[in-house]
Amino acid sequence: VKPRMMIYDEESTTGKAAAPVKQTSSLRKWGPAMFAVFGVLALNAALLGPTGSKVPALTERHLTSQRLAEERTAAVLAMDFDEESDRKVMGRNLNKLDRSLAADEDNVMEYTRRRHRMLGDYTHVDVSGEFTQFGKLSTTVIYFAYWVFLMFPNWFLPIGRPGIALGGGLTMVVYRFILLSTGHGPVFDAEKVIIMEPLFLLFGLMLTTIYLEKMERGGLFDKLRDSLDDGCRWKRSAKIMIMSTLGSAAVMNDSIVLIFSAVVVDLNVRHKVDNSMPYMLSLATTANIGSALTLTGNPQNILIVSLAYDDIGWVEFATNMLLPVLSASIINSCMMFVYYSAELFPGSSGHFENLGIMFAGKKTPEMIAEENAYLAKLAAVKDDSQFEDTSGWTIWSKLQIVVCLLFLICFASGLDVCVTSITAGAVLMVIAAYKRQHYDPKPDSTEYDADGNALPAKKVYDTNGNEIEPEEEELVTESETTLTEVDYGLLMLFIGQFLLIGSFDDTGVPQSFFNASMGGCADQMVEGACVYWFVMIITILSNIASNVPVVQMLAATFPYASPYEWLQVSYSATIAGNLTMLGSAANMIVAFQAAKVGDRTFTSERHAPFGIPSCLLCLYTGTFILASVHFSPECSVRLGECNAQQ
Repeated sequence: VKPRMMIYDEESTTGKAAAPVKQTSSLRKWGPAMFAVFGVLALNAALLGPTGSKVPALTERHLTSQRLAEERTAAVLAMDFDEESDRKVMGRNLNKLDRSLAADEDNVMEYTRRRHRMLGDYTHVDVSGEFTQFGKLSTTVIYFAYWVFLMFPNWFLPIGRPGIALGGGLTMVVYRFILLSTGHGPVFDAEKVIIMEPLFLLFGLMLTTIYLEKMERGGLFDKLRDSLDDGCRWKRSAKIMIMSTLGSAAVMNDSIVLIFSAVVVDLNVRHKVDNSMPYMLSLATTANIGSALTLTGNPQNILIVSLAYDDIGWVEFATNMLLPVLSASIINSCMMFVYYSAELFPGSSGHFENLGIMFAGKKTPEMIAEENAYLAKLAAVKDDSQFEDTSGWTIWSKLQIVVCLLFLICFASGLDVCVTSITAGAVLMVIAAYKRQHYDPKPDSTEYDADGNALPAKKVYDTNGNEIEPEEEELVTESETTLTEVDYGLLMLFIGQFLLIGSFDDTGVPQSFFNASMGGCADQMVEGACVYWFVMIITILSNIASNVPVVQMLAATFPYASPYEWLQVSYSATIAGNLTMLGSAANMIVAFQAAKVGDRTFTSERHAPFGIPSCLLCLYTGTFILASVHFSPECSVRLGECNAQQ
């Protein structure tokens, strides 16, 4: 078996030790985050008044919208229906709701009735009235205790996030049973709050990723890694950001992060970088930003399109989001190059020299030395006869490409992404098993002496002294190799979070916080200055209670929200994922993948100093652009708001 490519070590090739990293001061580290937070508070205070005194009164348009919503809900509740027929037609899957009914004006009410019933089952059912004050308070305390444990796992016992999340979920299940037994709370439907679709999707993607990486050296995974590799640090970061943004918009951010986090981690190991944070953040932050562009970019966007009363098309969604996402991408990239300039531009004297490096092709002596070492290493590997040429495309690499293309086609065609991802992994499993059985060299079990001479095979005898013929060695199965590499801990992490968040939502605390904090803006969420306060509340809730439950809560609270209102919710809930480590599943996946190879630098303490200012600046810039330039109506066509305003 020919050896794999050696890890690229800049220090060993340049012949001199890397310069010591200067310690960053607290002001330099946290100054931008503090400035961004105070800036957002000052902006909202200036627009709405410190006590909300500048909140505009409801206009005739808003009063008309409220009246139409109340009339529509009352009419729907008064309609007769057949329980058994509804169960056969709809079940409990929102995707079975026939939106084509609403195309016919005569069937709009029937569509609304079915959707109203479906929202009652699918979104959060309000059981907060069944809690006592003690039950609400104690459940909230348990939730926030584990939220802190998950945010800062290194502050406590070395259990790790999967163990903390699963322990928290089980704690919540047991405690809710105690509350039920003592009369302080309702039944906790733990099975319902565990959303299976993300778990199936993650399992399928992990299976697919493992086979893309392990099937053969020089395969699709290695070619993807090499395409992102570069001897120049800032170019490597830029390539990661471009790939992550476009990929997340095309497929789904969790999918891209799960596949490419292993690639980025491998590049960090290959280059033995002193600080992996800029590369990890390049992947995670741009995956969240890019996913805001399309309605299939992330789970909350998919959910919004399903829950919205009015239809929102793929092209309509993308055209509205193009300018906000483009501006957020530019801002995030610029902040990355500024905040991590010392890591990405070694030897540079400052930001003006960095501009010359990026746009005028200038290079510092340190950058030239690194690039020369990188190119020399590649040339040495290429010329070394011990290494086989992997630049071509073997039949196995081509089969990987075919499977990936079919996966993307099925995803774009609207087929179930969970089934598609698991099927892709299963197909790659069959291909890998066939390749290993018929084409890969058999494992050599020959033993050698100290001089390298082969030793004869040992003979085995039975109790009667008869020689036992050795059996043909069986191949190791996929269940013994690849399936054991699936990150089941990551699945446990999400299961525990679902249980924690579901129980916390039952208390009604997130809903009460939203209603209390919105104040006079509750009935005009995206009107004028209220939109900037609204997106801040959505950002806070998305980081405390997760973005998908927040979307479900808003769908139940405002069932007739306009397409434009849902666009603002989508953008803010998605960009909110960059605020803290727990704000997005993409962040957790990147941290988990890095920790697998011993890189535990991607922590909440290191994420927040960059994530907070980047998130808030991207959020408010994009919100302003979306409020100024949008093509979706600000009224609900199906509710009749648009006709009433004419």
